[in-house]
Amino acid sequence: MSSAYVVARIQVSDPAQYEQYKLLAKVAADKYGGEYLARGGALEVLEGDWRPSRLVVVRYPSMEKARAFYDSPEYRAARKAREGAAVMDLVLVEGL
Repeated sequence: MSSAYVVARIQVSDPAQYEQYKLLAKVAADKYGGEYLARGGALEVLEGDWRPSRLVVVRYPSMEKARAFYDSPEYRAARKAREGAAVMDLVLVEGL
């Protein structure tokens, strides 16, 4: 079984409200076997025009676990808490 990765590009507009999202998202990620590999921090563009202000990478044991995380009631609560605080692009990619 291959790992899977959830990669998020995030534009935060309300940092205080976004903190609640982060707490709830971590609870959901932990429940479904997610491991944060990158969560904010220093970011350097090496090539291209992509300029994300915040990037998050979470590894899951499988595509199924990552999908279960995304579809879970726990993550739905996190998404609701994020409303108005951030805009997010989220992708799920299967690992090797």
